[in-house]
Amino acid sequence: MHWIYLFIAGLLEISWAVGLKFSHGFSQLMPSVITVICMILSFYFLALSLKNLPLGTAYAVWTGIGTLGTVIFGIIFFKEPATVLRLFCILLILSGITGLKLLAH
Repeated sequence: MHWIYLFIAGLLEISWAVGLKFSHGFSQLMPSVITVICMILSFYFLALSLKNLPLGTAYAVWTGIGTLGTVIFGIIFFKEPATVLRLFCILLILSGITGLKLLAH
């Protein structure tokens, strides 16, 4: 269950990171409110996962999920560059997340 909490926290991290873009520096009310709610929920689910998962592993996986999702979202919806080198770096992050998950106690 703790890995599920961590995955939810990662998805919420993607949501608040993307929400920052839509909030335009917290100048737009609804995107700002949604962003803050996602931030709070993301930290809440991260905290739940930390009850049983190692801190370093959970934090790295949480930020990794957020990073991967945000980059992929940016490529698909904001037409950010999808160069070979950038995609390779995304693969490295994914490999790191997978390795940490497999090695967690």
